[in-house]
Amino acid sequence: MTENDLPLIIEALLISAEEPLSIERLMDAFPEDEKPSRQAIQKALVDLGDAYVLRAFELKELATGFCLQTKVHYAQWIGRLNQDRPQKYTNAVLETLAVIAYRQPVTRAEIEEIRGVSINSTIIKTLMERDWIKVAGRRDVPGKPAVLVTTKTFLDYFNLKSLNELPPVEIFQLENSELIT
Repeated sequence: MTENDLPLIIEALLISAEEPLSIERLMDAFPEDEKPSRQAIQKALVDLGDAYVLRAFELKELATGFCLQTKVHYAQWIGRLNQDRPQKYTNAVLETLAVIAYRQPVTRAEIEEIRGVSINSTIIKTLMERDWIKVAGRRDVPGKPAVLVTTKTFLDYFNLKSLNELPPVEIFQLENSELIT
């Protein structure tokens, strides 16, 4: 394997992967005697990212690794081609997810207090089935309520590397001004 082969091999791995690939997973694709260094893979990823600047796709680093994806600019055309109906989520599901994302770790009672309504158990179940939230432990108060947090799958789905990339709360026009303040 030559130095020029590494970016092409990594590109092939990223194209064929069904999920983001971490540097460790990329390294695992090579036999022990040909395994590139972590720095060599990082350099190849930077080179690939630079090479895609004028392309319709980009190299994106997400919470769980790197992936190739179409640039947002082309979403309208892709949307017309893929006429599958996207899954719809109720306002209650989206509000609950927003509270968890911005206030985590948070209990169900705290979410209900913030939203001002009780939460149907199917909402939490839906978010857990999507693997967008998980139970991170129990709060040390009477009843030992579950503490909910978002997952790396949530970050990947919403195209985020970390929670720091969430939009600032101030940009949202909310009916209930106490929702996330």
